[in-house]
Amino acid sequence: MRVILLLFLVAGLPLSSPAQKTAPAVPISKLDPAMGVNAGAKDNLEWHDVTGWGIEGRILPEQPRLKWFDRLPASAEGKVTPAVWNLSRDSAGMMARFETDATAISVHYKVTKDKLGLPHMPATGVSGIDLYARDASGQWKWVQVTKPATQEIKVEMIKDLAPGTREYAVFLPLYNGIEFLRIGVAGGSRFKGLAPRTKPIVFYGTSITHGACASRPGMVHSAILGRRLDRPVVNLGFSGNGRMDAAVGDFLVQLDAAAIVIDCLPNMTPEAVTEKCIPLVKQIRAAKPEVPVILVEDRRFTNDWITPAKREFHTRNHAALRAAYESLVAEKVEHLFYIPGDHLYGDDTEGATDASHASDLGFMRQADIFEPILRQALSR
Repeated sequence: MRVILLLFLVAGLPLSSPAQKTAPAVPISKLDPAMGVNAGAKDNLEWHDVTGWGIEGRILPEQPRLKWFDRLPASAEGKVTPAVWNLSRDSAGMMARFETDATAISVHYKVTKDKLGLPHMPATGVSGIDLYARDASGQWKWVQVTKPATQEIKVEMIKDLAPGTREYAVFLPLYNGIEFLRIGVAGGSRFKGLAPRTKPIVFYGTSITHGACASRPGMVHSAILGRRLDRPVVNLGFSGNGRMDAAVGDFLVQLDAAAIVIDCLPNMTPEAVTEKCIPLVKQIRAAKPEVPVILVEDRRFTNDWITPAKREFHTRNHAALRAAYESLVAEKVEHLFYIPGDHLYGDDTEGATDASHASDLGFMRQADIFEPILRQALSR
């Protein structure tokens, strides 16, 4: 009962609450099995630190950082807004790959914040580690996710795996940061860390890109698309602060990106779109003349059918982005693509958790709409 109360209090903290003291560790043996928590990690495992081989989604890795798992390098502090800087310290979109023949996989990690969940998003998405593996055909398939109950988690994620060496990937927490992350396997198991792949698809956006409200880190549309297209992904989603800022553009142009997706409209007004979209695209195009740029309209609130003011706002936002796109096309800006927003969550009102932020269903539907446009852009 005490554990249930602890989880309720942690999940109920507001997003803007100040930092709290670290919650005391709760032994796995004391947790209620009915809650579905992972079993404790076994003794005498071999632990492999992911910093030893690198991680995808961590831009400009050669530049110094305040913490190793920060998305942006230390040079961004004072250049991007304070809100973007603070949010960039979440590990959203980061993914580490490895190969092993182990029949059980454990993880040991610590998150930076004791706010393990949010009122509208579970701890598995906010603070969980999400495990995938390639099947015999090479397709990524889900395996297991951690169920965090404390800031430091040392658990056996899964056991009794089918024999064989295969490639695995762990997706890191969406709305929390990471102090350290180690993968544990039985002694004598084959284990090889896989270096980060190059030329990622870069997503610059809002809380939805950041991951709200996926049930687990692998269910964000950017992660889904990374698996479908078998490409690395960078997630530069900043909750409430994806605003086509030139300061973020300064970092976008430093990346050797396969494509750049600009999905900022949910945090912008039509007037801001008119002011900032064309300069951002031209900023990118001046530095990266061949890199495809994809502009994305904002999703419609799933209840805008009964809230006319919201519907009108989305319509005006879409019109502003469409006008900017057409102006850029008229100026002969090349390698520019466009994704309409009317159907991103589907048409049945079931694609969001709170009208605004995607559920897993909404993220899958977004991925379905993004995929053909991205394939077209990447093929060029």
